[in-house]
Amino acid sequence: MIRTVLGDLAPDELGRCDYHEHLFQVSPLLPGDELDDEAASGAEAATLRAAGIAAMVEATPTGLGRDPAAVARISAATGLRVVHTTGAHRSEHYPSGHWLPECSEADLAARFTADVRDALPAVDGPGRGAPAAGPAGAPVRAGLVKAGVGYWRIDPFERRVLAAAAATAAATGVAAMVHLEHGSAAHEVLAALAADGLAADRVVLAHADRNLDPGLHTDLAAAGAYLGYDGMARHREAPDSAILDCLERVIAAGGADRLLLGGDVARRTRYRAYGGLPGLDYLPRRFLPRLAERLGDEALHRVLVTNPARALTLRP
Repeated sequence: MIRTVLGDLAPDELGRCDYHEHLFQVSPLLPGDELDDEAASGAEAATLRAAGIAAMVEATPTGLGRDPAAVARISAATGLRVVHTTGAHRSEHYPSGHWLPECSEADLAARFTADVRDALPAVDGPGRGAPAAGPAGAPVRAGLVKAGVGYWRIDPFERRVLAAAAATAAATGVAAMVHLEHGSAAHEVLAALAADGLAADRVVLAHADRNLDPGLHTDLAAAGAYLGYDGMARHREAPDSAILDCLERVIAAGGADRLLLGGDVARRTRYRAYGGLPGLDYLPRRFLPRLAERLGDEALHRVLVTNPARALTLRP
């Protein structure tokens, strides 16, 4: 089964899935780019659904302004299925004195596991407090655990989070998504998680395409890891054509079953409902037609439907 904010569903019910977006997010690293308005975030989510995406992952982890009850209301209103994450981001997202980096590995694992098994807390703070509830009163639970590392760095907090993510995956069956800063330290992350008992085929390496190296990606896919491509519309770093080129080469080398696509738009200044550009629907409206033209509908179905359903299925 796949655990969404409105309950569990069969993998074949997920549909076309955008593996990485944010409906709510507040971070000291992103001043002025807060996603904190339910009406605006809901309107933006509706554009994604209208463009043919059936499901998304809400990738905002603990302590960064998440609002799982509001996400559940948005899911119910738009028909967009949403898998929420638990876990934690890389260290820089938590200012000095923040409560989360002070938690032990055991505390982190207990918190993340409870988010999956019981409910995400309604208030994103140090105490559990009341559970978040959806429109029908059911608890809103996480269906994925997240970790993050810095650029060629896994600091002590990030290492505790990786270990806690592995423990959560073992206890609940969720997969782990790991933020790779600029696509770095992928092999090191897989080695750390393997040491904690989590196999590569239960790991999603987010932002793999921030390092457009098809040889590296082929190796990571061969190891079993999922590769999250989510750098579309970031032309200052790389054009969409370069992402398409890399995807094509990795697929030709046998990595088609390990690829996921998302937008990670994640900014007030990039959501049209908040007054920005290009909008959450850039992926389905602008990038996916080019991918289908280049690689065909079968490849498109695999990376949008088959692969995310497999990755997000709980495997106790």
